[in-house]
Amino acid sequence: MEVTYNCWHGCHKKSEGCMHCYVYRRDESIGKDAGQVYKTRSFDLPVRRDRNGEYKYPSGTEFMLCFSSDFFIEEADEWRKDVLSMIKERSDCSFFCITKRPERIAFCIENLRDYPNLVIACTMENQKRFDERCPIYLGLDLVSRQIMIEPMLERIDMSRYIDQIDLVACGGETGKDSRILDFEWVKDIREQCRKRKAGFYFHQTGDKILVDGKLYHIPRRYQHSQARKAFKDQY
Repeated sequence: MEVTYNCWHGCHKKSEGCMHCYVYRRDESIGKDAGQVYKTRSFDLPVRRDRNGEYKYPSGTEFMLCFSSDFFIEEADEWRKDVLSMIKERSDCSFFCITKRPERIAFCIENLRDYPNLVIACTMENQKRFDERCPIYLGLDLVSRQIMIEPMLERIDMSRYIDQIDLVACGGETGKDSRILDFEWVKDIREQCRKRKAGFYFHQTGDKILVDGKLYHIPRRYQHSQARKAFKDQY
């Protein structure tokens, strides 16, 4: 069972991949300011109980953590300790988050091994951000080292660090102003992973993908399924 768990909402654009952020796009469509960070009504979601005193979300639930913000954003420093306490309490469940702020992870969590059910992935959308964030991220005592290249904005050479990475997932950008994903970049990432036996996953095509010199506009409902069909051996 997979559940989206947005304990707080709102973020600040940090790098090139944030240009067309879906959170900003969605909030702007309803007249909200996505730059305002606030606790949500779902803050205590993992530990909520039903009338019988049982957890509403059963053992084995995978919580997709903080997908409308960044778990390590500064405004949440006072709230994060309570979420970490809930993650410990729900040791029978798993939690997954993605951050663009690897430099704050060690500051925010003193001992990462105290949270074996928390997987922290780091997103790196181009070579500049890969070279900047990857050494910081890989220097941490993480349960699993997972790189997210989404939206993928250019070809990325991971050769300096690929031996230390467990999984690389990549994908294109969504929205009317989305930038083009070149399928050659995706194939190159897959080949780098294959050679070093790192996991690889093509998450989604995005709205615009260039394949063999031809530009395709992929409807939103097909972006994940088309990515899955692209390779027989996503692993």
